[in-house]
Amino acid sequence: ALRLFRREDHWLECGPSDVWAWFHSYAFDFSVWEIWGALLTGARLVVVPRDVSRSPGELLHLLAREQVTVLSQTPSAFDELLVAGAETGIWPRLALRRVVFGGEALSARAVSELHEVLPDCRAVNIYGPTETTVHATVGYVEPDGNPPSIGRPVDGSRVFVLDASLRPVLPGVTGELYVAGAGLGRGYLARPGLTASRFVANPFGEPGERMYRTG
Repeated sequence: ALRLFRREDHWLECGPSDVWAWFHSYAFDFSVWEIWGALLTGARLVVVPRDVSRSPGELLHLLAREQVTVLSQTPSAFDELLVAGAETGIWPRLALRRVVFGGEALSARAVSELHEVLPDCRAVNIYGPTETTVHATVGYVEPDGNPPSIGRPVDGSRVFVLDASLRPVLPGVTGELYVAGAGLGRGYLARPGLTASRFVANPFGEPGERMYRTG
């Protein structure tokens, strides 16, 4: 997980003046990002109580009261915040400057609506299954109406779009996404068959290096 934060010129541009919200359960790998993102940058970490995390209206009031600057959300959870925010008119009281989206596909609509209610807040899209340790790609998303990209590989990760023969496909051609690099898991506990089918040899790496077949 340290590879997500080790650069001094980190893309998120966060530091000791920031306030992060720990919104997700510790059983969801998104929480690794929330906890260590705050602690490793010297920021303040606000623990969101479980009942508050299930109430968009109460969550918005907590964000305003604690002046949270960095919030991580799935797009569906953020949709609920948008509804609650429209009902309460609380947006001007918020200090958010980064909303990090992950866990689900992000829509251009969500990015545009974020920009409408918080013009100075930037949307960040991260992608990566649990098998690649939280996320493998990241990118800022602009409210330009275009389908959001999953961004570029984070430090230590490599991403390939390959055909059925593990050959790179041309731009615009459909392929399967594979992830390699430092964040790759060892496999599935007591499931050697599944491990062998999903964690395969990396033909572009060193001998013995593997990559994860995302499906």
